[in-house]
Amino acid sequence: MKTLPIPDEIPVAGRWRRGRGAPLESIDPASGEVVAKLTAASPEDVDEAARAGAIAAAEPSWRDLLPHERARYLTRIGDLVDQHADELAGLQTRNTGKTLAETRALVRSAAGTFRFYAAALETTETPLTPQRGPYLTMSVAEPIGVVGAITPWNSPIASDAQKIAPALAAGNAVLLKPAEATPLVSLALARLVGEAGLPPALLSVLPGKGSVVGDAIVRHPAVGKVSFTGGTSTGRTVGRLAADKFMPLTSELGGKSPTIVCDDADLEQAAAGILFGIFSSSGQSCIAGSRIFVPEAIYGEFVERLVAGAQRLRVGPGTDPASQVGPLVTFAHRDRVAAMVDRAREEGANVLCGGRIPDDPELAGGAYYLPTLLDGLGNDARTCQEEIFGPVGVVLPYRDEDELIAQANDTVYGLACGIWTRDYRRAWRVARRIDAGTVWINTYKQFSIATPFSGMKASGVGTDKGRDAILRHTRQKSLYWGLDEAPLPWAR
Repeated sequence: MKTLPIPDEIPVAGRWRRGRGAPLESIDPASGEVVAKLTAASPEDVDEAARAGAIAAAEPSWRDLLPHERARYLTRIGDLVDQHADELAGLQTRNTGKTLAETRALVRSAAGTFRFYAAALETTETPLTPQRGPYLTMSVAEPIGVVGAITPWNSPIASDAQKIAPALAAGNAVLLKPAEATPLVSLALARLVGEAGLPPALLSVLPGKGSVVGDAIVRHPAVGKVSFTGGTSTGRTVGRLAADKFMPLTSELGGKSPTIVCDDADLEQAAAGILFGIFSSSGQSCIAGSRIFVPEAIYGEFVERLVAGAQRLRVGPGTDPASQVGPLVTFAHRDRVAAMVDRAREEGANVLCGGRIPDDPELAGGAYYLPTLLDGLGNDARTCQEEIFGPVGVVLPYRDEDELIAQANDTVYGLACGIWTRDYRRAWRVARRIDAGTVWINTYKQFSIATPFSGMKASGVGTDKGRDAILRHTRQKSLYWGLDEAPLPWAR
């Protein structure tokens, strides 16, 4: 497995150096080995990066670039990511525990994201609005200046690209704060951005605690927008701080997504898709299909099929090509997931499979937890309402469509949903009644950077991805061009 050099410095305001914050260790969750030691950023580093970013974004050499010229930077970054795909995937696997199959897919996604926004930038038009008098009207989009991008630990490089690319395409500088536990691939990406020739100080990467570094980014007066992906509780805090500044915010938060089996579904296809939806990424996904709704008429047959499939999944280190479920990101997070399963037992859950740390001695050094399926709970149980963010799914029976919709929507979240049915009319009807920003029909966890992604209710505010993401990182300005050669009437 190829890997990139492990960074021990961070890029702040155009130069690589040690951060002024506390020491920071990155741990391989598959073995407990320390992968890297570096220093976190400090509020002083954030201030330096924000001030330098504001100056860099205002420089004519960046501010006045034509769209096709700015697009060249994004294309070069995408190409460099592709060239170093194996090394980036290897580094991310060591830092997050994800399987190489998954990290390779995330790296390909990141490269494609940069190229997509290069193409979108080249083809974005400035609208000439309808004339309503002796004047010509148009709307132009101008950069915000400095954008804060706060990304999660569960898919670092893909999330980084989805925030960095449209912000740069719009002409901004970016302050990227990767998750405290998984900064390494974000720092490696910054090296490639530098190699692409991006002017200094347009991208600073500032790892550290969210309560320290993230807070400083959101509060900084030079930061004009924040894009945040993370937990709902932290998202509320970020939202309050953004509101105090009257600053636009995009937030993608938690989920407790329903995945729905209909009585006419292809059961083999549905079981495979549901297992992928909850157990890929070791369940560490905001869109994980963690509430599995099954009709009473086929409940026993389908649950038996689902449990058998979960028990066949191969648990192991992400570096092993045979592994399907890797370790959780940290030992502390693994213990939190285990505690939530113990609480589910106290609520009356039946553990259908898993529900424990594996006893394989070869896995003893890692933060592993077995794929777990539960039933015997009502949808109002805490286990069915709170995000676990681990390889734990709850199976729930339902009688008819109205009861299904009521239960599926009975949650504070509204991020994603899966529907398994052969009936396209039913798929359309159920999809339109579900409170979710994304609905998959006979598939799950498939993504396109060209398709907008958003959440409802406590799952977020605003929209990520899609062509219009560039405009969402701009300020709109209207221009009126007078065409009447005579003075305005009142002056006559």
